[in-house]
Amino acid sequence: MQKYSVVTFGCQMNSHDSERISDLLEDTGYEATDDVEEADLVVLNTCSVREKAVQKLRSEVGRMAVLKRRRPNMVLAVAGCVAQQEGEKLLRSMRSVDLIFGPDNIPELPALLSQLEQGGPALVRTEFDLEEPSFLMARPRDGRGPTAFVTTMKGCDERCSYCIVPTTRGPERYRGSSEVLEEIRRLVDSGVKEVTLLGQTVDSYIDPESRLAPAPHAGEERARHARGKLSREDETEFPALLYAIASEVPELKRLRYTSPHPRHLTPSLIVAHRELPVLVRHVHMPVQSGSDRVLKRMLRRYSIAEYLERTGQLKEAVPGLTLSTDIIVGFPGETREDFEKTLDVMRAASFTGVYGFKYSERPFTPALKMDNDVSEEEKSERLTELFDLADDIRNAHLASLVGTDQRLLVEGFSRGGGYTGRTERNEIVHFGCSDDPVGQLVDVKIERAFKHSLAAVLLDNIRARPLGGQDQATSKRSLNVVS
Repeated sequence: MQKYSVVTFGCQMNSHDSERISDLLEDTGYEATDDVEEADLVVLNTCSVREKAVQKLRSEVGRMAVLKRRRPNMVLAVAGCVAQQEGEKLLRSMRSVDLIFGPDNIPELPALLSQLEQGGPALVRTEFDLEEPSFLMARPRDGRGPTAFVTTMKGCDERCSYCIVPTTRGPERYRGSSEVLEEIRRLVDSGVKEVTLLGQTVDSYIDPESRLAPAPHAGEERARHARGKLSREDETEFPALLYAIASEVPELKRLRYTSPHPRHLTPSLIVAHRELPVLVRHVHMPVQSGSDRVLKRMLRRYSIAEYLERTGQLKEAVPGLTLSTDIIVGFPGETREDFEKTLDVMRAASFTGVYGFKYSERPFTPALKMDNDVSEEEKSERLTELFDLADDIRNAHLASLVGTDQRLLVEGFSRGGGYTGRTERNEIVHFGCSDDPVGQLVDVKIERAFKHSLAAVLLDNIRARPLGGQDQATSKRSLNVVS
């Protein structure tokens, strides 16, 4: 039996795509291996959102080229956003690559490999499925763990000036609600307890089947600081999809989503968070900058006053809800004053998680026409300052939880011994247990706070054990991930 290995770069959408690639290959007769040295097929699933990921691809292809010289029959494929972005150019610059295919061409992978096996030349397939969008359904499998991703849409219509996603993923296309519900139902029947809905702008969802009942409060007046009076421009059917999931798959224990756009945080979505217990008390809501002037240059289509008002209404509706965010430092034209405003927003919103990045030029983006006038040294200094403040806010938050009782969904083993799980608010918690609790919801008392996580003891005294020193073994298949 031939073996394959998938190396994943970048975001959760890429991780999800890698799972679908694996499903297709195993249905075709391949066997998974984490060791590229023994793989007959290596797929590098790429990200092009930031320059660093492209550099990692070039380095990885160089490493694979050395391997291919020893094993000339090995097939090397490049998938994902860099494949979509560069296409034929990759073949000219990376002679060791045999196959290049974009995100929308994953279903064609078995046929493309068959062409190569028959002696065909290197192939490039990077076509968007605009006429008939396809979404591969996850294949329920034993040992997959208690969490899963489900795609609801792909592509993006926002056109933020720094972002290459509309080029590499195409315009927005939505998955039929019946298919979304069917996949979630299958996953839950196979033992999944928590689902994360995925999309480039996940809360822009519109049901192409037109089968969803309107969500409560859809179209009501929106935030005082928003543009205009009514929310119809920003209203979507994403809240309606959340209600349908809660109603039609009641066995699902937790529901998350990523990544939303702030302008779709409408009253109907806020009410959904208040009314649906399955929705966790954590939302990742990208802000990107704390300066209205910079947001305007980014084409983000909201003000900071609007962002803080909408997220404030969400926190008021769901007491204890936490927020995480994305922030770009050093965007063209960002002054020190602009950056200070970003720090102010971090304090005001009390983000418990911050994914910070230095601005990097990406092909085909409007920001390329702007002067990249913030030095790399200044970008690095600002990013360090950003992370220092983020650490302070997160550490204070984690310390405040010591002594509290929390409910965890146990996801797996802890590196230091014991097990690890997440609260509804996305805090990582380590604890000991006398048996295997993976996939269970358990109650714990928080005993200690670390820099990025918490330590706890089970409230069930019979099962409680101290952290560390436990024999652990798992047969769960994993994918190689390069962050």
